[in-house]
Amino acid sequence: MSSLFKRQKKKLTKEEIRVLDEEIKKIVTSPQIGEAKKGDLQGVYVYKFKVHRQELLLAYEYDDYRLYLIMTGYHENFYRDLKSYINL
Repeated sequence: MSSLFKRQKKKLTKEEIRVLDEEIKKIVTSPQIGEAKKGDLQGVYVYKFKVHRQELLLAYEYDDYRLYLIMTGYHENFYRDLKSYINL
C-alpha cells in the first residue's frame, strides 16, 4: 500500500471507505478484474466502481505474492496524477 493511497483513503467518508474495502476484497480474489493499462502505465491495473452514483477509480499492481494499492480517486485528473506518481 503506497503512502499516497493511505493519504487519499483518509480523506474519504466512512461510506466511501466501506465500499472501497469491499471492492479491494473483490480485487484480492480476482486481481485481473481491473483494466490493464498500456504505455507509461504498463503493469498498472485500474478498477472502476461506483459510490453514491459517482465513479471511483483504484489503481494497483499485483504479482503472484502481493497486491500493491497505488492510489484511489475520482476520474478528474486521475490518470495525470497516476502517471506523475509512477514516474517519480
